[in-house]
Amino acid sequence: MSDETPICSAKGCRAAAVWVLAWNNPKLHTPERRKTWLACDEHREHLSHFLDLRGFLKDVVTLEEWERNAGAAGER
Repeated sequence: MSDETPICSAKGCRAAAVWVLAWNNPKLHTPERRKTWLACDEHREHLSHFLDLRGFLKDVVTLEEWERNAGAAGER
């Protein structure tokens, strides 16, 4: 892992991120706004559950798919 390798957002975890959890707090953010947490395979379900219980979770995709879609959006 390099200093630029995305890591899991779970507290104390230093594993490489595999998943992107896109979310927003409807009390604070406009509907189209997306914040992100990164997750390793081990913490994806736990972090998703945490966000979903609060009604914040909008999407879960692989980091590879997220980066591919971000690159495609930048090419427009």
